[in-house]
Amino acid sequence: MKEKKLIIDVRMIHASGIGIYIQSIIPLIKKNFDLILIGKEQEISQYSWSKDIEIIKANSPFYSIDEQLELPYKIPNGSLFWSPHYNVPILPIKIKKRLVTIHDVFHLAFFDTLNIKQKMYAKFIMKAATNLSGHIITVSKFSKSEIIKYTKTSPSKITVIYNGIDHIKFTKIRNGELLKEIKGKYGLPDRFILFVGNVKPHKNLKTLIKAISILQNKKALYDYFLVIVGKKEGFITGDKDIEHLIGSLSLEPYIKFTGFVKDEDLSVIYNLASALIFPSLYEGFGFPPLEAMACGCPVVLSNAASLPEVCGSAALYCNPFDYQDISSKIKTIIENASIREELIKKGYLQAKKYSWEKCAEETTAVINNLLNN
Repeated sequence: MKEKKLIIDVRMIHASGIGIYIQSIIPLIKKNFDLILIGKEQEISQYSWSKDIEIIKANSPFYSIDEQLELPYKIPNGSLFWSPHYNVPILPIKIKKRLVTIHDVFHLAFFDTLNIKQKMYAKFIMKAATNLSGHIITVSKFSKSEIIKYTKTSPSKITVIYNGIDHIKFTKIRNGELLKEIKGKYGLPDRFILFVGNVKPHKNLKTLIKAISILQNKKALYDYFLVIVGKKEGFITGDKDIEHLIGSLSLEPYIKFTGFVKDEDLSVIYNLASALIFPSLYEGFGFPPLEAMACGCPVVLSNAASLPEVCGSAALYCNPFDYQDISSKIKTIIENASIREELIKKGYLQAKKYSWEKCAEETTAVINNLLNN
């Protein structure tokens, strides 16, 4: 009989990387605890594993005053409250023991890019997350060092637990009809390199576009396109300079925006791509490179932040601040078949190191340790 009642804030269940984390880990830890989930019932109930879990409705927006007023009122009594992101409730709650997962401290590391309101919020809430929580989980040694650097938290209070990869979803696909179907569904070109991410400055899309321009000017990309996964409107409204940059470099014919992509289709797109280009400046973990590797797609990767730690020797690394270096590495991965094959083999092995089962097991150990002390 389960006696430990774990309350989890899952309002971000559909938010990019954090959403993947929530969706993947909860069904694996539910066998060990009585769970109560706080969030939008219509979102949580989409998942089959939620049918026998109690849900407390909460609709307040992320990073808002409303959430700070709603959560303490909604959180019931229990053994432990877990925030899978740093936006923790700052007012007293009914539960004494708290756990938080801090994936990265991007808002502190890129403090100068924030407006005054964002700066005040980031500093205050991140400090609250580290001070109010009995323990902190983070997703890489890099992120642990960043948390210590910016919040002065004791290293003993932080446990590194790597994220997992869904190896059923992300795998080599040999179904030719499925590949053809998804290629047609998104209007994908015959040969392309792939970018998966958003338009936030640290994703470094502008520098990648400049690298593509060099390759096109040198006729080095031949008939390859750059395919960007994500809503084009989201990219443009997020950063109006992107559209202007593409136009000024006359790259419209060579860049394809897919629009919205379902999770199950993303694996097929990785399989169709000649390479994934991931020039990010800052990642706490970074899912796309490992997802691509699991699908047999070679990766050109930034040598920054957690990425070398997570991906090891299974990627071709570039200097993300140097678009000429990025262009050179793209050219290499397209033209050099032996390097491609080597990266594909190493990529399969690297991706296998990460599983949600291992992540859930280590997370359960942290929870039990916190409850027992």
